[in-house]
Amino acid sequence: MSEATNIYPIYDKMMTRADKEQLLGQRGVMIWLTGLSGSGKSTVAMGVERELHKRGILCRILDGDNIRSGINRNLGFSAEDREENIRRIAEVGKLFVETGIVTLAAFISPTNAYRTMAANIIGADDFREVYISTPIEVCEQRDVKGLYARARRGEIKDFTGVSAPFEVPAHPALTLDTSTLSLEESVNKVLELILNNK
Repeated sequence: MSEATNIYPIYDKMMTRADKEQLLGQRGVMIWLTGLSGSGKSTVAMGVERELHKRGILCRILDGDNIRSGINRNLGFSAEDREENIRRIAEVGKLFVETGIVTLAAFISPTNAYRTMAANIIGADDFREVYISTPIEVCEQRDVKGLYARARRGEIKDFTGVSAPFEVPAHPALTLDTSTLSLEESVNKVLELILNNK
């Protein structure tokens, strides 16, 4: 795709991130939850959102199914589309973070390359990777959509954890196994990560 020559960003004329954060009385950060389908990413994100709300902290969840039914509904599951899915999410997430909003992204994002791309777009200082390390056996037991069963029957191609790989993050800021931690424990660990983000 060629670069457009008639685009003139106005970032230098807009109010700054510091202005937004001062208005909200909080600091923007991206909490990127990665893990297998059914590992507990969205459940943890929703729990964190509720706790932040109680504390008067503005938060936004970006969730895989929600994004794919909206801004990314034109994307499939090819390698190229998966990469573009994560790229768009990171770009949208960056807008929220730079507005001072605590942003929770809950996406399988199966490769280190995808997650590195997201971190580079958002900015390493604002990016906290949380690995939901729940074992695949537990994820399959929780699978209310029946996706794992369909993948094992060959009805879904390139399904992460079954017919496509998941790369374990090399240096996550936090690792949570929701098969051994309660939801409250998991939420509290993520909250600590966010509230220590000064």
